[in-house]
Formats: sequence, structure tokens, C-alpha cells
Amino acid sequence: MNRLAGVTSPYLLQHADNPVDWWPWTPEAFEEARRRDVPVLLSVGYAACHWCHVMARESFEDEATARLMNAHFVSVKVDREERPDVDAVYMEAVQAATGQGGWPMTVFLTPEAEPFYFGTYFPPAPRHGMPSFPQVLEGVRTAWEDRREEVADVASRISTDLAGRTLSLAAARAPGAEEMGAALLGLTKDFDASRGGFGGAPKFPPSMVLEFLLRHHARTGSEGALQMVEATCEAMARGGLYDQLGGGFARYSVDAEWVVPHFEKMLYDNALLCRVYAHLWRATGSEQARRVALETADFLVRELGTPQGGFASALDADSDDGQGGHGEGAYYVWTPAQLAEVLGEEDAAVAAALFHVTKEGTFEGGASVLQLRAGDGPPAEAARVESVRRALFEARSARPRPARDDKVVSAWNGLAVAALAETGAYFERPDLVDAARAAARLLAEVHTVDEGRRLVRTSREGVPGDSAGVLEDHADVAEGYLALYAVTGETEWLGRAGGLLDTVLERFAADDGTLYDTADDAEQLIRRPQDPTDNAVPSGWNAAAGALLTYGAYTGEHRYREAAEQALGVVRELASRVPRFLGWGLAVGEALLDGPREVAVVGQSPELHRAALLSTAPGAVVAAGAGDASGESSVPLLRGRGLVDGRPAAYVCRGFVCTAPVTETEALETALTE
Repeated sequence: MNRLAGVTSPYLLQHADNPVDWWPWTPEAFEEARRRDVPVLLSVGYAACHWCHVMARESFEDEATARLMNAHFVSVKVDREERPDVDAVYMEAVQAATGQGGWPMTVFLTPEAEPFYFGTYFPPAPRHGMPSFPQVLEGVRTAWEDRREEVADVASRISTDLAGRTLSLAAARAPGAEEMGAALLGLTKDFDASRGGFGGAPKFPPSMVLEFLLRHHARTGSEGALQMVEATCEAMARGGLYDQLGGGFARYSVDAEWVVPHFEKMLYDNALLCRVYAHLWRATGSEQARRVALETADFLVRELGTPQGGFASALDADSDDGQGGHGEGAYYVWTPAQLAEVLGEEDAAVAAALFHVTKEGTFEGGASVLQLRAGDGPPAEAARVESVRRALFEARSARPRPARDDKVVSAWNGLAVAALAETGAYFERPDLVDAARAAARLLAEVHTVDEGRRLVRTSREGVPGDSAGVLEDHADVAEGYLALYAVTGETEWLGRAGGLLDTVLERFAADDGTLYDTADDAEQLIRRPQDPTDNAVPSGWNAAAGALLTYGAYTGEHRYREAAEQALGVVRELASRVPRFLGWGLAVGEALLDGPREVAVVGQSPELHRAALLSTAPGAVVAAGAGDASGESSVPLLRGRGLVDGRPAAYVCRGFVCTAPVTETEALETALTE
């Protein structure tokens, strides 16, 4: 047992029994490297990472490799999901030096934490032009002992270069309609018209880009934008990326056709995609979008929900194959013989045709990933199809399950709160709203410190972790609180969002609106990380812009809107160049261009409230509460707005101009589309 015993990260705990003398990322680890005059070997990964497990089995569990590591290095293990700041800084160095990145990430550092040699996965023996991991260890040891000056010079130059990479937005302005149009054009050029999605293999679900396109369609009426969303959402929902039995999406597709996924299921992907499909239903009434949104929401609650009310981070890609082996995707794939064993020959033939299970298979060993390539079938067949699904789901549930990373990450739980609150409201599923509320309660009571103004990054089994929350945590949790307030009218969540956003402005922002991923009082790394681009999740930068814009609309306080506009300056600069990596920033830009519209529903009218929530107006802000003609409400958007002739009413404002209050849902729908 090494120094990782007793930590809260499931990923680090997976390495607690390694023969490697691992240290967590602590000042003591670097002090030990200075004392021994050896370099630091930094290994970064996460619990659901397939190749992280491979390298662990091949190298970190190997006694000879461990002896080499222990003799010549201080080895430090980092969970990238627990310390995204450490991951971001050194991943930037890896990408700058090698032109690529990924996990596991392997970086060699001086005892001053300056990087000088980089890589990702290294095999145990030379393979495909890659050196073996023992060869890398010996090479770095020799360089450290025999060419120390050269190593120090490389480390110093790299650290100086990284430290100088700071974005400034002093002269930037928020994006306008021209930038939104340029982004749409760029996305159209990258769109895969025959298979959906953008670019080629591997294909990642472009959830934030889809949000932008839905909002752009709502604001401009662009049919091209909507068609890209519909085609992509249908392709993903019918392909192997989507779990046709249990709901929920895998991390990405290894091919361009969405057939074979990389099987890990991440909380953040499923929260974002649940919201996308719910918003697509809101815009089009698509029955498929409705089904996928609800199945994904149910997956989140069923498979990722924790006893404390939060949501676990991920399900692993690998599991026991039931025959003494351990393989990627073993839990999810099927052969024709396995179908027959569960269903009998007749229904197995139906299932094979429905889910494209063939003798040749679409995956390893003649197995197939389930796809819904055929149509949903005539109504008369619906009951039979559902019976087949249910039988296969129950049989699969008896297989050895993939491991679950049960740490609760603040930011990703904020995304889940928003998705479940909205999905529950749209489809009149109060149980989903309750699940959102329970997760928000955990964030408020376990993850919140400093009188409600700061967050820790993670918890596990109800115990908060030691890592400070970063910008995305404060922004995404604020987003979740604001969505929950819009759905429930419970003012606690609005107040909590405000406390977190005040911290964003005080601790994460420079005077010119530039944002940083870590607070000004956080641990100092070789550079203070900042990244405005959206990747697997909304960047903290763009998430903060969105939450600030919404909160500013609720409160009428210009400083929040002004901060959002300043932050969106980066979208103006990058919209035409990298629109695929600015999806959430572009979506927030659409809300800014549309207002956002503000809807105050006063009096008890579930019908008016739901009509407001179902508006497709980009980023529309909804407040619901008792009538307040006296102007004393704790919610500024509700102040001075009372009942009309004793009846509940809705007030719609946009760009500092308000329409006359309405009392009928049809009139409200009209006001929200004008």
C-alpha cells in the first residue's frame, strides 16, 4: 500500500496497491524530489480511461518497472477530473511539444515542477515506433544524471513559454450577428451531410454546437441550422454511440458512422445531450428526441445516482467478459447466439434485424454493437419491440457491470441539475425535478464553503475532497441553480447562483474581463491556466459568460451583463476560425443577441409557467412567483408585477421594452415568438 491509500479519488485508489511508490500531488512530493535530487514522474489519467488501465496493468503493476521508477524518480499520480488545473497546464506542454495529447499523460518534471520530457501511453516493450516505458525511464534518468544543464535549460524555456501564454480581452467586444453567421458557415463546411456530425473519425457528440444551432434557428429561422441538428441527433440516437437498451451515450465513436463507440459513459456527456434532445423536442416535437431525452435522464438517475443525491462521474469502458477475461465493451455487445439464448429463435431474429446484429459482427470477436438502423416499425410491432428491449436489458443486467467512478464533480453535477430540471418540467416528470433538486442540495450542503461563495471540486460518499473548485465548477453549478430556479420558483437557488457568480467576478476575473480557470488565491502552478474553448464540456470561461448573462437578466444589475459581454469578446475573435470548439460560447452569444427575453409569471398558473419554459427564445429567463404589485419581491424580475383583473399573468420583456401582460397561454406563446 503506497501513499494513495485514503484519498477520495477512485482513480488514485485504483493505484493504491501498485508496487510503485506513488505520491499524490502535494508540496511534500516535490520536496522529496529535491531532497533526493531526482526528477518527478507525473502520471495523469482518470478512472474510465481504457488506456490508463492498460498502462497500469502493463507497467505500474510490474515489479521490475516499479523498482526502476522507485529508484530514480518521485512518482506522482493525478486524477485529471479532480485536478483539472494540473492537467490543463501540463497537457498544454505535451501538445506544444508533441503536437498531440491524451491520457494517460506522462510528463517528467524538475523538482520545481518544470516539465522537460513528455508523452502519453508508453508500451512495456518497443512497439509501432514507440520506445518502451523502461527505455523512456532509463533515457530520462541518464539525461538527468549526465546532461543536467541541458535538461534545466529545456525545462526553463518550456516553463517561460507557457507562463507567457495569457489571453487579454481589453479591446474585445461581444459578438454580433455577423460573427454568428460566420460560425454557421464554418460549421456547414465541416458538416457530414451523409452521416451527421462534424468532421471524420473519431466522432464526438457535438452537444454544445447543437445548442448553438438550435438557438441560431430560433433567432433567425435558419433551416440549415436546424437540419444539421436533426440529422446529427438522429444519427447518434440510431447508432452504437447510444445505448439502445439502457439509454445514455458513450464518450465517442471510433468511426465516422457512429457504429462502434469508446464505451465509457461520462456524466457530462449525458447531461449535455439530455438537454440537447429535450431542446430539440421543444423546437420540433420530435418523438425520437422526446424518447432519447427521457431515456438518458432515466439512465442518469438509475446508473449514476449516488445515495447522497449527487451523480457519479462515469462508467468504465471495460468489464469482465464472463469468461475470465476483461475487455472493452463486454457489457454492451451481443452475438446472434446470445440473442437466441435470451429471446428464443423467433424473437432473436426480430432483435437481430432491429439492432443490426450479424454473424460477422461490428465489433471484436464477431460481436455487434446494437444499432437502431431499421425504422421504429409499425405501431402493431411496438409492443413486441419493447418486449424484446426489456428482455435484453434484464439479461444484460445480470452480466458483470463496468466499474463506476463514484466521485461527485461539482461542475458536472451542475450540468446534470440543469438537464434534469428542464427535462422534468418539459415532460411533466416531477421525479426528475426532484432528482435535480437533490443533487443541488448536495452541492449546496457538502460542496459549498466560505459562506456559500466557494466550491470544492469533488466529494465521495458525502465527504468533500481537498481540491478547490475551479471556474467551471462555479459557473456550471450556477447554471444548474438558475435552471432549477426557473423550473421551481424556489428563490434559494437564485440566491446561491448569485453568491457563486460574485466569486467568479472577484476571484477568477481580471479587470478587463479576462477569465482564469483558477482563483487568484489558488495553488500557484507554472502558469495560471485559462482556456476559452469548449471541448468535452463548456469551458469555464463560456459557462461563466452564460450564467452571468442569465443572472444579470434576473437581477437587472448591469455589472453581470457587462461581465458576460466582456467574456464573450473571445467568441467574436474566434467564431469564424474554430466554431466547433466554441459551441457554448456561440450559444451564449445567441442569447445575448436575442435579449435574452425575460418572462415574469405572477400568480399560480402552471400553464403559463410551462408555456414560458417551453419557449425556444435563446436563453430566455423565466421567473415565477406570487404577484408583487408592491415591488417588495426578493426577485427583481417579479417586482412591481401583479395579477391582471385578479388573474395570473405573464410579463415579457426584451431589450428594456416590455409588452402588455397576458393571461392566456396562446397570447404568451405569441409574445415569445415575436
